[in-house]
Amino acid sequence: MAQTFPEIVELNVGGQVYVTRLETLTAVPNSLLWTKFSRGSPGELAKDSQGRFFIDRDGFLFRYILDYLRDSELFLPEFFKEKRRLRKEADFYQLPGLLRCLAAADDGSAAEEEDSAESEAVELSSPVTSASSSDRTPRSPGADSGYITVGYRGSYTIGRDIQADAKFRRVARITVCSKISLAKEVFGESLNESRDPDRPPDKYTSRYYLKYNFLEQAFDRLAETGFHMVACNSTGTCSYGSSDPGEDKLWTSYTEYVFFR
Repeated sequence: MAQTFPEIVELNVGGQVYVTRLETLTAVPNSLLWTKFSRGSPGELAKDSQGRFFIDRDGFLFRYILDYLRDSELFLPEFFKEKRRLRKEADFYQLPGLLRCLAAADDGSAAEEEDSAESEAVELSSPVTSASSSDRTPRSPGADSGYITVGYRGSYTIGRDIQADAKFRRVARITVCSKISLAKEVFGESLNESRDPDRPPDKYTSRYYLKYNFLEQAFDRLAETGFHMVACNSTGTCSYGSSDPGEDKLWTSYTEYVFFR
């Protein structure tokens, strides 16, 4: 007896787990997923160790593939930086309709940039400006809001001659705590997801960290995507390199910065 696909299908796309209906995967005739899940059989497709169908593609961008398959529409967050990669995914999954949506989104972005430039010109020519609004990063009502907490562990050594021997801040690891979708929107490929690969985008994590070497790189990305710092805290400890009180002092600290958009 030939095997058939279940009504509810579990997928592992590049380490991200998705659960959807078979009718969603086969919604677009002649697409890659339609071919695999309507013309093929379960035994022909690759599976992971948990028996989920495995697709070796970008797991984060697959959420937009599924959204399009469900509604035949595309909704991208503001400041979305990966249209080029999403276009590549749409081409791989053989979704010409999604490619047209991306082209239309590009045209819309160009028009918005022109409107924004005209608006800025009007503001510059106006004798009255609002100081409170001018330093605020614009954000459309549809953009996701929420908190992102950035933390780091650092250490430095102070010797007996402070001026000569001080070894300044060394950032060991920059961590990110937030909703999955927000973290990926802001940090993209600089986000290391290896410690928490299977959590869906609408959940929260405290296990991500960044590939950056400088804390300020994370701050720049947050500022570019409309986030503002609302709180911070820090703790520190001091220890000696040996039992001799005259030896260098090793300071370690943990600091968290809370951002909101």
